[in-house]
Amino acid sequence: MPTDDTAPVITGIGITAPTGIGVEAHWAAVLAGKSGIDLITRFDPTPYPVRYAGEVSGFSAEERVPSRLIQQTDHWTHLALAASEAALADAQVDPATLPEYEMAVVTSSSSGGTEFGQHEMEALYQHEPEWVGAYQSIAWFYAATTGQVSIRHKMRGPCGVLCGEQAGGLDAIGQARRLTRRGARLVVTGGTDASLCPYGLTAQLSTGLLSTVADPARAYLPFDRAASGYLPGEGGAILVLESAASAAERGAREPYGRVLGYAAGFDPAPGSGRPPALARTARQAIADAGLTPDDIDVVFADGAGLPAQDRAEAEVISGLFGPRGVPVTVPKVLTGRLYGGGAPLDVATALLSLRDGVIPHTVGTDELAAGCELDLVTEQPRTAALRHALVLARGHGGFNSALVLGR
Repeated sequence: MPTDDTAPVITGIGITAPTGIGVEAHWAAVLAGKSGIDLITRFDPTPYPVRYAGEVSGFSAEERVPSRLIQQTDHWTHLALAASEAALADAQVDPATLPEYEMAVVTSSSSGGTEFGQHEMEALYQHEPEWVGAYQSIAWFYAATTGQVSIRHKMRGPCGVLCGEQAGGLDAIGQARRLTRRGARLVVTGGTDASLCPYGLTAQLSTGLLSTVADPARAYLPFDRAASGYLPGEGGAILVLESAASAAERGAREPYGRVLGYAAGFDPAPGSGRPPALARTARQAIADAGLTPDDIDVVFADGAGLPAQDRAEAEVISGLFGPRGVPVTVPKVLTGRLYGGGAPLDVATALLSLRDGVIPHTVGTDELAAGCELDLVTEQPRTAALRHALVLARGHGGFNSALVLGR
């Protein structure tokens, strides 16, 4: 089996998610099957057909973000700033000790500062233009989180943001890997999202993909015969990705894992007769890692919870590994789909899975839909010898990405 000792390593993880704040709180909730889905509290959801979502409960920006930044940035950026601090602390790295032009920041974003933007639009419509704050010009911007993390930690290397909805989280990590190959010592990567406000929820409802089932325990059921869509959420994960040489040079502790392979694709236009790109993308990521499908021990599926999309993804997985040929899991049922933060949280969960040799279960799904010939882990976590994990992500509009992680 090929190995790549030069592959970049993930040395730190910061999590602000509906399942918990912090690595071990999140992991304990995932293994216990404790859902972070509940009635929306950030605003009154009564007038809306979707009233449940995954909120990051117990998060206080005042306790975790400098006061001046709270006024200048959106809740989405607050979650990322807190997760970045936690990831750097987890990696036991002090950015002040590293060359500032050899550190980079690459995050994913979907909606940008939706809640901040809504408040500023309310000020405009209800009052006068003078009521709109100057920070509206930057707080809503999809690159705001990358910019604020970069400024706060004086990371002046190549910085960027990837906007591929759910798939963008893997794209950001793929770009971070690319930067380490070009000389970056350390890259803060991953992402968060937060669109739980009236404006944000209305925009999400326009896709027609959200589940309107009134029972939150039955609303988001990927690969299930009763699948009816998904529930939204907020939060995500920030990762510290380092070149293997840099991590060794500074004496970093044993990393969570390595980023071995990555690929991205885009679906062809409907009606073109060409197949969706996910199968090709997954194969390319595995090949990029120098592996074969036989080397993959677990798949963290995208799990959209939409019958047609679930069946298409199940066919990709069974086509790669054979019917029921590899354990599959969808832990995001506990958080809802987090858009720009969803795939980074899946990566963090997959790394913990590799670390502990445990595959988390998919809560709620109890009867696979026709055509979904998967070994979906349900009912309880499964102990297994794990070497490599494949993480899949698809974004609204045709984006899809795949990432291969190794111990």
